[in-house]
Formats: sequence, C-alpha cells, structure tokens
Amino acid sequence: MGERISVPQRSAKLKTRAVNLYYGSHHALGDITFDIPACAITAIIGPSGCGKSTLLRLFNRMNDLIPGCKVDGQVFLNDVPIYEKDTDVVVLRSNVGMVFQKPNVFPMSIYDNVVIGPKHHGVRGRRKLEEIAERSLNQVGMWDEVKDILSKPGQGLHMGMQQRLCIARALAVEPEVLLMDESCSALDPVSTSKIEELMVELSERYTIIIVTHNMEQAARVSDMSAFMMIDGNKIGRLHEYSETSQMFISPKDKLTEDYITGRFG
Repeated sequence: MGERISVPQRSAKLKTRAVNLYYGSHHALGDITFDIPACAITAIIGPSGCGKSTLLRLFNRMNDLIPGCKVDGQVFLNDVPIYEKDTDVVVLRSNVGMVFQKPNVFPMSIYDNVVIGPKHHGVRGRRKLEEIAERSLNQVGMWDEVKDILSKPGQGLHMGMQQRLCIARALAVEPEVLLMDESCSALDPVSTSKIEELMVELSERYTIIIVTHNMEQAARVSDMSAFMMIDGNKIGRLHEYSETSQMFISPKDKLTEDYITGRFG
C-alpha cells in the first residue's frame, strides 16, 4: 500500500489507496494514497503533464472511456469501492458530477440543458422537472437572470453564464461530489470571481475537487491542496498534501515552495 501523505481531520468523502493508473504501457499515476474531506474544496495543483486531470477523472471513472486504461488499487466513495466489476458507472457519475474546462452547453434550451440529467434518470413529471430547474438555477445564482428566457438556446448565453449553466446541470441530479477541471481558465475575471464565490457556497453542501493552474485561485477557495509532480520515470505522483493554509504559508518540501511561488511550472 502506498504511503499516506496526510489525512484530513474531518470525515473523508473519497479515499484512494495505492492507486496506479496505466494508459497501455505508460504508467501515468503512481501509488496515490490520500483522503478527500467531505463538504470542502480540495485543489489539485502541479505543472502541466503531472497527471492532475487523470487523478480527477479517477473519481467518476471517466478514464474508463480511454482505450487501454487500467487502474490498480482502490478508490472509495463513502467507503464503498467504485472500481468493482459490479459498480453501476451511470449511478456513480450521477453521484460524482463533472464540469469541464470549456462550457459544454448542449444545443438545446436553457431549461432542457438543466433537466436532461433528471429526465435520463427517469423523472417525467412536468412540475417536478420545473422545480428541479428552478432549484438548480437558483443554486448557481442564475434563476432571476434566465427565468423569463428558459426556452432560449443555452449556447446563446455569455461564457461565464454558460459555465454556471453547466454547473446547474451537474447539480440537477443532486450529486455528492463535484469535479471541476480548470473550470475558470476560459473565463474573464468577473465570471471567474462569480464561479469562485459559487464554489465556496456550494462546498457547504457538496464535496468539490478542482484542478487549477492558478495558485491565487487555489489559495482563495480551497481548504486542502494536493501538489502533484512527475518523477524521473515520468510517473505522476502525489508529492505533498495538506491544508491549503499550511501548504501556501509553510510547505513541507522545497519543491512545493518553488512551484507555488512561481519558480517553475
């Protein structure tokens, strides 16, 4: 079993134990063991190519979609292993939602973008779907702005609102965990600020894991930070993991300090 770098004090929502991931013959992640606390924001940071997004996608098995991908070790959600043969991946992905780098708004109305997930999971009543749409759009602070234009195309919204719409769509199926892969990198500063405020608000109810290259963002919004690096064999490894305040003020390792202060990366 891989060495556990740090264990958060609050209860863990997700756990990895000695996880190794391979793309064919390429060993992409090596011996990842750490706990991610519930109802908190965890930032995965590190230079390009160190496996941040690959690590993020472990938690909803999105890597399964890549030919030749193999995972050894264990990943747990609420202490239940998610890489068992009988795991219902559809259910897993409704429990662990994902928001991507660029808004992937579907070519349909604002309303239909939000309720597509609940419809897929069997919700049919019009009133129930309308309640879900209102609740989800309220959660991302959009309801008052779009309640009169729900039939308009979602792709007609500006970029920042498109990303909030994607978050609303993820929340519509009431996940426990929200994965956000560089979800602010394509946005302007005002939209970025709104998304960051939203993350903090949502973390009172949801477990949020973000991948970011923006050290200021990690320092502003995250409770925990996981610093990744590649070793001499080009394997992505968890180099340091701690509370963000500790890592950014007093990192345990000089390499961590060099990265978060911008000396490389």
